[in-house]
Amino acid sequence: MFRRAFWFTTGAAAGVWATTKVQRKLRELAPDALAVRAADKAVEGGERLRVFALDVRAGMARREEELNEALGLNAPVDAAPPPRILPALGQHAPTTNPHDRNEDH
Repeated sequence: MFRRAFWFTTGAAAGVWATTKVQRKLRELAPDALAVRAADKAVEGGERLRVFALDVRAGMARREEELNEALGLNAPVDAAPPPRILPALGQHAPTTNPHDRNEDH
């Protein structure tokens, strides 16, 4: 008698456990849950990409500083460029284009 009660209880517990497990899995695979999970993954991916881009920019700036220091180009960044001399009215500014094919032959 106790044997039958034990196996009946064990079977009932296993049935409840399996039913609960299946119901959870069905809820996870529902279209709404999949959409929410996909959106969360997309947000995570975007955040990782943003952090990666910031790391790359920081590395680029660091490397540029190293190269400028190695080449002796440590000019201040906010220095104003030299003033541009504009031609007088009626005169055309000379153009020097390296791709200009109007050469004297």
